[in-house]
Amino acid sequence: MSLPLTGPARAPASGGKATSLVVLLHGLGADGQDLIDLAQHLGPLLPDAAFVAPNAPERCDMGPYGYQWFSLQDRSPDVLAAGVDRSAPVLAQFIEGELAARGLDASRLALVGFSQGTMMSLHVGPRLDPGPAAIVGFSGRLIAPERLAAEKRSSPPILLIHGDADQVVPFQSMAAAVAGLAGAGIVADSLRRPGLGHGIDGPGLGAAAQFLVKHLGVAPSQV
Repeated sequence: MSLPLTGPARAPASGGKATSLVVLLHGLGADGQDLIDLAQHLGPLLPDAAFVAPNAPERCDMGPYGYQWFSLQDRSPDVLAAGVDRSAPVLAQFIEGELAARGLDASRLALVGFSQGTMMSLHVGPRLDPGPAAIVGFSGRLIAPERLAAEKRSSPPILLIHGDADQVVPFQSMAAAVAGLAGAGIVADSLRRPGLGHGIDGPGLGAAAQFLVKHLGVAPSQV
């Protein structure tokens, strides 16, 4: 059963009106609290950005706690694609509402995902028009790459970061995602993190911050 998307949020570090929005998308079995603390690291570099970290719309079916964007009990391609398709409109509607509440459009949006949250970011982001200012994906993969060229509505800048010791989502998934995105005309940068498992480390977070500042940075009206 799909649940309404709610989760923790952080106001801009500047104390002023938000000129951009960063949506943080957690992985399987977690919740919005798992990633909202990234706002403490990113907020000082993006002082006019608001941050929101919604809980995924389904209770996790692989553990007693947390949420999932879709089930991973059956990982066949068709089932995974159906799962992403089911949650994508829910997430897109949530993003639309959060942007509208701040008087923004998707050109002032960044999606930052971890694991299953990266899968959702890579699916939903390019299907938005206007597209996000940036997508950062940690330790994820691209679902149904063969459909992207026909379904995309934008080509947002993307940075993928993955540990080469990841035992949950194989490191090779990053190269496969880069290739799948390229096949749809979307260029993605990538960063290998030596020795890192399924997680986010300091250098990876630093690279993500630089990427977000580059692409989200200062609102056009402030230039």
